Amino acid sequence: MKKLLRKYLPILEVLSNYDISKLKNDIVAGATVGVVLIPQGMAYAIIAGVPPIYGLYAGLLPLFIYPLFGTSRHISIGPVAIDMLILAAGLGILAGDDLTQKAILAVMIAVLTGILQVLMGVFKLGFAFNLFSRPVISGFTIAAPIIIIASQMGTLLNIDIPNTQYIYEIFYHLSGHFDQVHFPSLALSIAFICFLAGMKRFYSHLPESVILVGLTILVVSFVNIADFGISQIGEIPSGLPDFALHSTSYEEIKSLLPNALTLALIQFMTVASLSKSFARKHGYTVNPNQELIAIGSSNIVGGLFQSLPVSSSFSRSAIAEQAGAKTSINNIFAGILILLTLLFLTSLFEVLPEPLLGAIIVVSVSSLIDIKELRFLINTKRRDAVVAFITFASVLVIGIQEGIIIGIIASVLALLIKMSKPTVAELGLIPDTRDFKNISRFDNAKKIPGVLILRIDASFSFVNAEFFKNYILEESMNRNTSPKYVIIDGSTIGDLDVSAIDTLMMIIETLNKYGIELYLSGLIGPVRDVIRRSEIGAFVKSDRIYSTVHEAVKAALRKQDLGDEGSRLSDYSNHSA
Repeated sequence: MKKLLRKYLPILEVLSNYDISKLKNDIVAGATVGVVLIPQGMAYAIIAGVPPIYGLYAGLLPLFIYPLFGTSRHISIGPVAIDMLILAAGLGILAGDDLTQKAILAVMIAVLTGILQVLMGVFKLGFAFNLFSRPVISGFTIAAPIIIIASQMGTLLNIDIPNTQYIYEIFYHLSGHFDQVHFPSLALSIAFICFLAGMKRFYSHLPESVILVGLTILVVSFVNIADFGISQIGEIPSGLPDFALHSTSYEEIKSLLPNALTLALIQFMTVASLSKSFARKHGYTVNPNQELIAIGSSNIVGGLFQSLPVSSSFSRSAIAEQAGAKTSINNIFAGILILLTLLFLTSLFEVLPEPLLGAIIVVSVSSLIDIKELRFLINTKRRDAVVAFITFASVLVIGIQEGIIIGIIASVLALLIKMSKPTVAELGLIPDTRDFKNISRFDNAKKIPGVLILRIDASFSFVNAEFFKNYILEESMNRNTSPKYVIIDGSTIGDLDVSAIDTLMMIIETLNKYGIELYLSGLIGPVRDVIRRSEIGAFVKSDRIYSTVHEAVKAALRKQDLGDEGSRLSDYSNHSA
C-alpha cells in the first residue's frame, strides 16, 4: 500500500528524503520564479483575451497541486504564452469580445483539459505525444510567437484591433488605421522593448521584467501617465479566487472539446520534453504518464478556482534550475508569493501602463522563434523541413488548431511516401571480411558472381509491398546475366504484414519460374515467427533461411558447385575472413 501511494503521490518520496539544505534551495528558486511569474502571468492573460487577474490565479493553486503528483524536480508550472494563444483562438470563436464570457469559458476549458490529461495518464496514453513529430513542433513554435507578437500590436500602438488568431486580419486592420497610432504609447512601447531586450542581451542573469515593472511602478507614482493618454491596467481585484463550478450543457462541452484536446496534447508535449530534458541533465527519471496526471490535476483544481490552463514554462523552469531548485516543492514557494501578491499587492500593479505588458510578451516570445532549428531541418532532411514549413504556413494562414492538424497529416503523408519507396541496397563483399556493404557507397565492395544480394531498409508492409516486388523482380531478371540466387538481407526488416507475405509468395513463385532461388538472411525473431506461421512456410524451407548473409552466400555457392562441380565456394572462402 505504501509503495502504491508513493507511486501515485511522488511528493511522499520527495518528503522522505527532504532536508534543510533542499528546503533553502527550493525557497530561493520558488521566490525567484514567483517574482518573474507575477508580470508574466498578467501579460499572458492578456494574450488569452481575459483580464490580467486570471494570470495570477493561474499561478496560485496549480503550483500547490503539481508537486503532489509530478515527478520532475525542476519544471515550473503556470500560464504559458503558446497555450494562451491556443486558448485565445478558441475563445475568440466562442465568446467574441465578451470578457466575462471569455473568462468563464477559459476556466471551463482548463477543467476539461485537465480531465482529458488525467484520463490519458490513467490509461497510459502518453504515446499520443508521438503524433507531434519534431517538424510539426518546430513549424508550430515558430509560427505561434509571430501570431502572439502581431496580437500585441494594438496594445503597443494603442489601437483597437480585432481579437483574432489570423495574422492577415490584424495587419489588414492596422493598414487602414495607422492614422490612429498613439505616439506616446508607441514611444513607451519601444523604450520598454529596448530595455527588456538590452537586459536579456547584456544582463541575462537578472530578471529583466521584474526590474522593469519595479522601475515603472516607481516612475508612475510621480508621473500621471494618463495625462498623456496612455492606457493603464486598471482595477485588479484583491483576494483569493472563489470556487466556481459553472453549469454547462452537452453542446457547450462539445464546442469546447477541440480547444481542450489541442491544449491537452500541446501541454503534454511541453511537459514531457522539458521534464525529460531536466531529468537527463540531472540524472533522475520521470514518468510521462504520471506527468499527465500531475498537469491534469493542476488544471482541474486550478480551473475550479478560476485558473487559466497551465503547463510547464521553458523560461521559468530554466530560472528555477539556475536558482538551485532541488525538488518540485519549489513550485509551492512560488505559489506562496503569488498568494501574498493577491492578498496585499494587487493595487501596485493597477497603475502599470498596458504597453508594458505588451512589451513583456513581445520580448518573452521572440526567443521562441528558432531559426537555427529551421536551418537544421533544411540541412539535415529536406522532407522534414517541408513538413515544418507546411505547419508554419497553415498555422499562420488557416488557424492554430487547423494548422497543427494539417502539420500532423503532412507528417504522416511524408512518412508514408518514404515508406512506399524505401531504400533498397545491393550488397557486395568487403574483401578479407564477412561484411557485406552497399556497393554504391563502398568502392571496395565486390559482387558475388551468380548471386544478387539486396538489403531492404524498411519494414515490409502493404505500403511498400508492390514497390519491393517490382524492384526485386526487375533487378533479378532485367540484367544481361540473370543471377541464379537472390539473397534478401532482412536484418533491417522490423515487421511483415499479410500483404507483405502475399507479395513475398508471388516473388518466390515468379523467380522459381525463371530458375532463380530466393534465400532470406538476418531475419529477426518476430519476422521468422510470422513466416513460420503463414502459408509462405511451405515455399521457404529451413534451407532457404540463414542467420547471416555470409551463411546464405556459402549455401548458394555450395549448391552451384554441386550442380557443375565448380569451385565458387572455395574462391569465396579465400576472399572472406
